[in-house]
Amino acid sequence: MEKFAWFNGQKVPFKEGQTILQVAKSADIFIPTLCAFMPLNHTPGTCRMCLVEVFDEGSEEGKIVTACTTPVREGQRIFTRNERVRRMQQLQMQLLFADHDQDCMSCPRHGNCELQDVALFIGMPNNSIRPNFTAKRPYDDSSLGIVRDVNKCIRCGRCVEVCRQVQGIGALTIDNFGTLAGVAMTGAKRWADSTKCVQCGQCTLVCPTGALSEKDETDRVLNMIDDPETVTIVQMAPAVRVTLGEEFGLNAGENVEPLIVYALKHIGMDYVMDTNFAADVVIMEEGTELLQRLKARKEKKEAALPMFTSCCPGWINYVEKHVPMIMEYLSTTRSPQAVFGALAKALLPRKLNIPREKLRVISIMPCTAKKGEAQRPTLAREEGPDVDAVLTVRELAKLLRRCGMHLKNCKPMAHDQNLFTEYSGAGAIFGTTGGVMEAAVRTVYALTHDGVSMAPLVFEPARGLDGVKEAQADLGELGIVRLAIVHGLARTQALLDKMSAGEVVYDFVEVMACPGGCIAGGGTPRKKNNYQPYALKRQEALYKIDNEASIRESHKNPEITALYRDCLGEPGSHLAHELLHCEYRSKKAERQPSDIRKLWQALSARYTDTTKKR
Repeated sequence: MEKFAWFNGQKVPFKEGQTILQVAKSADIFIPTLCAFMPLNHTPGTCRMCLVEVFDEGSEEGKIVTACTTPVREGQRIFTRNERVRRMQQLQMQLLFADHDQDCMSCPRHGNCELQDVALFIGMPNNSIRPNFTAKRPYDDSSLGIVRDVNKCIRCGRCVEVCRQVQGIGALTIDNFGTLAGVAMTGAKRWADSTKCVQCGQCTLVCPTGALSEKDETDRVLNMIDDPETVTIVQMAPAVRVTLGEEFGLNAGENVEPLIVYALKHIGMDYVMDTNFAADVVIMEEGTELLQRLKARKEKKEAALPMFTSCCPGWINYVEKHVPMIMEYLSTTRSPQAVFGALAKALLPRKLNIPREKLRVISIMPCTAKKGEAQRPTLAREEGPDVDAVLTVRELAKLLRRCGMHLKNCKPMAHDQNLFTEYSGAGAIFGTTGGVMEAAVRTVYALTHDGVSMAPLVFEPARGLDGVKEAQADLGELGIVRLAIVHGLARTQALLDKMSAGEVVYDFVEVMACPGGCIAGGGTPRKKNNYQPYALKRQEALYKIDNEASIRESHKNPEITALYRDCLGEPGSHLAHELLHCEYRSKKAERQPSDIRKLWQALSARYTDTTKKR
């Protein structure tokens, strides 16, 4: 039998056990909240903003309760915005602001703040409770990718919940008491000292204020652009083109790649290139590496199988901190960002006739962990880092606004040609869970079938947003290989536990730390009071780019073919290994060949000479 309650005089059906907030949301009745986060089933009642007045059936006396923790009962009359409720909500908001840093102009959430939105909704009056900062809470920028400003924390617990529930890490907690309470690191005073955090940045997606945000590098990048002695080269990751538009009011998943090129050129970037090109290189190296390991196993030699992908720095951080025993099973191929940086710093100085020391590689990434990856000692040379700065998608939007740019006013513009810009459909789908696996399967299938392409080319088992996907691929003489795809670190750990127990067996495993992959990375646009609402649309947009691409397999990209023919020799060659691979042993490890400078010089000269001949 269906049950009913009355919301602001409107008869609304509900199910047994539903809370007032859940029923109100299902009936499109707005109740302000700062801690309830329905996609995560997170309703702790800590912010106290979802206050409503409830009259039980037959009662003439109402009581004020929190909607997120109170179940609905048959015949109740519930008021979400009468005078008493508004008065109580306004008082609660005043108390929240009493110990909140109100320097909104410098806040990373300025203009996109849920606290301000709720204050507007409840009709926030002049605050009679003045802020008191005699006991200032911590400001922590020790992390490479994320900033923690506890003075802006409202103790909602969303960040703690996403870190525990979605990622299974528990790096964040709420510590201290009273007005000193706020977000903190589990078992560490500073972010940099955390033995748990992997820098995935999912906490920055759910924080309703500016308490957690990416480490802003927009000023550094502006300095590079404005320096007349510096030549800037920018690369954009696959997911950037289908996420940035949301920051400017465009449709979710809309491909704005040509608009981004125009915007970046217009603000002064010298060369606009593409990480998708480097993704195709990664497939050539990682695919070759997989085949080498499979061949070694077939010949009964030692082989580190299953092989895990190494494109995601959040996953690499997780392995180093949580499961170091599987480090040897990681692919040694660098991520597309790192591959691009290495190739740019090695080959472009002579091709562009620019000294290496004047070259600056700037990455646009959907990921906060990429900031830390760019600073790894193993991904740098004696002359300096391969990647000089990393901006998230949100930072790019901020940078463009600071330069007076709006995507809606930009004109389509093509990339710089024949400069790490041509890419296949396989490179484009790197930005979604399953994309690396599908791209790899396309190429390794062709390599083991005399160049014949897989049919159909779309590898359906790798597609979609299921948490764990399994598949098989026929690699000719190497037999059937068992594949797995997982995204989100809590699910990853559960899969690793099954693998360890022998319940499942795989040969090749793709892991992405963020749920959905890079399309929902920690540096992508937020949606207020909603967690990853557009992942499917973003994924479909990448699939569309692939479907419409004239070249859909990495090994058929003519710029990749020329790179190996004129420069690297073949995938997995000595030069390719020294330039495009690394070992994950420790964040402090530095493995640099003594003859790397000579290799670089020979490599650059060879690339320049063969390019001139053509």
